Amino acid sequence: VTACSVGDRLLDHAKTLRAEQTEAEQRLWYHLRANRLGGLKFKRQKPLGPYIVDIVCMEHALIVEADGGQ
Repeated sequence: VTACSVGDRLLDHAKTLRAEQTEAEQRLWYHLRANRLGGLKFKRQKPLGPYIVDIVCMEHALIVEADGGQ
């Protein structure tokens, strides 16, 4: 398995996760998208190294995991 194919699979999985967000992720993303929170730019389901984080603000190195309904 080459590094390129691993990266491609990770990107494909991130795309799937974006399409199948949990309710918690959907609610949080509604408030964070389009620079709604203080003009900060957030990305969702972003591959970082071997992981896919739910929501990230790269400018402030902030990662948010929003799993489940708790």
